[in-house]
Amino acid sequence: MSEREPARLLPWRSEQGKACFLAPGSEGGLIWRLADQMEAVQLTMGSEVLNHARKILSDPKASTTELRNVGARLSECLGDVLRVAESRG
Repeated sequence: MSEREPARLLPWRSEQGKACFLAPGSEGGLIWRLADQMEAVQLTMGSEVLNHARKILSDPKASTTELRNVGARLSECLGDVLRVAESRG
């Protein structure tokens, strides 16, 4: 007896804020490809935000507002990246 493949965690939430999953066996379908594309965008954005954050954090003249903003963006990106990591196992 083979172990059943788990559902894929998608990189977005429902309108109610709940996790969305894709049924096993959907590989290659439209939603699967859309999820792959969205994850790629999220990872790219995370890299770009990290590069920007490094510049802001290395600037001793960075304002409190800049630091809070970059911290908020880093937090959002980290959440996205952790979700991608969870989705991919």
